[in-house]
Amino acid sequence: MATKGDLLLQMSGVQKRFGGAVALRGTDLKIRAGEIHALLGENGAGKSTMLKILSGVHVNDGGTIKLGDKDFITGSPQASIDQGVAVIYQEPSLFLDLSLAENVFIGRQPKKGMIIDWKFAQKEAARLFKELGVELDPKRQARGLSIADQQVVEIAKALSMNANIILMDEPTAALSASEVERLMTVMKSLKAANKAVIFVSHRLDEVFAISDFITVMRDGATVSENPISKTDLQKVIKEMVGRELTELFPKTENKIGAVVLEVKDLTNPAYFRNVSFNVKKGEIVALAGLVGSGRSEVARAIFGVDKYESGSVTLNGKALPAGSPVEAMKRKIALVPEDRRQQGLFMVAGVNRNISMESFDKLTHRGMINFKREKSLTNTWKDKLSIKFANQADPVDRLSGGNQQKTVLAKWLATDPDLLIVDEPTRGIDVATKAEVHRLVNQAASEGKAVLMISSELPEVLGMADRIIVMREGKQVAELSRKEATQEKIIAAATTGKRSA
Repeated sequence: MATKGDLLLQMSGVQKRFGGAVALRGTDLKIRAGEIHALLGENGAGKSTMLKILSGVHVNDGGTIKLGDKDFITGSPQASIDQGVAVIYQEPSLFLDLSLAENVFIGRQPKKGMIIDWKFAQKEAARLFKELGVELDPKRQARGLSIADQQVVEIAKALSMNANIILMDEPTAALSASEVERLMTVMKSLKAANKAVIFVSHRLDEVFAISDFITVMRDGATVSENPISKTDLQKVIKEMVGRELTELFPKTENKIGAVVLEVKDLTNPAYFRNVSFNVKKGEIVALAGLVGSGRSEVARAIFGVDKYESGSVTLNGKALPAGSPVEAMKRKIALVPEDRRQQGLFMVAGVNRNISMESFDKLTHRGMINFKREKSLTNTWKDKLSIKFANQADPVDRLSGGNQQKTVLAKWLATDPDLLIVDEPTRGIDVATKAEVHRLVNQAASEGKAVLMISSELPEVLGMADRIIVMREGKQVAELSRKEATQEKIIAAATTGKRSA
């Protein structure tokens, strides 16, 4: 059994190519027992490729990987598991109709003779949950578990396979603040058991709160590896982007004009009740609150994706019919959804088709697409938003997360909307791309568009919004101006329903 500080894994000069594209160009990484090690870098820096090599999805093309004093076998997920390496993805993949114990031991059920020993499986699962510091009933069904608890079950599964190195890819991206805290407690318990945790995250505040070491990657190579005590936020950002990043929130004071969106007493009893607010020309209004507070559901109801039972939505002084996204788009509303892959993009379609799909009325003649116009439109937004791709017809699935997000923005900004709704606009993208997305959203407001922004990141809310509407359990509990808003006031309203002093 490893003791604290033992070198578990060493990657030296690791290389990986995909055709003519170089994903890794000589990457180094050292992982020790009893440490939490953050792997940072912009989208496209090579972090995911590193994790996929360690998890057995890819084979490295060059360099060496040692597990202790032995060569690490790559290219087989089962071989990675057998060597004590397990991966926890952002979206857990549990069998929801099975119990937690069944999920922990799926495919490896303990047996007494020819019969599965469920009593032992349940007892062992309970022990693992206790070891991780959480109280979960191994007999309960997985359906209905929060994402955070599903991740705990995945970690318990990894421990049941004697994993010594746990890989976590964006583990907190879809979690609320309380769930993040719980996951961090689990990570600390793994550390105390002399396991090694490698995790990828774009939430740098969490990285500095939990990590022992930070490795920074850029353009497929290792830039630095430092203990947390010998680096700081600005140094890490500079290493990630290759330059000083001074304006993460490039907020400008815009001229606030007439009311564009008016929401009155909007109610869908299952998700939100009596929500009322407005958004004016040139203004950014943020909906803040915990995950599950009803923010996204309000946005979807305004756009017409979801229906509401009572209340009204008015755009530029005229009533907007409920439940009609087509009418919302005709009235110049744009919605950049929370889940860009499932709701915002056709992943197998080209970049050009994704950008142009909401602008076909401008690009077609007698029902036929004018490809020259489509190409011109794509190039226009490629330049405006600095979208990086090799070929316009390349499937958008090949783009980094940040460039996918810019593609969604381009698609909707190309429609020249009066109201731009952005739901978690910077989730899962790197710090440099975050700054770029913030600039684009702010630019839209400066051009006179009304912007409704939903974000779980308080620095983003405070840095971008002119006004902040705080929601809790489907109710609107506070409205704060930019001048009076603080993290403490927003958290107090979101968790208690009351404004702090």
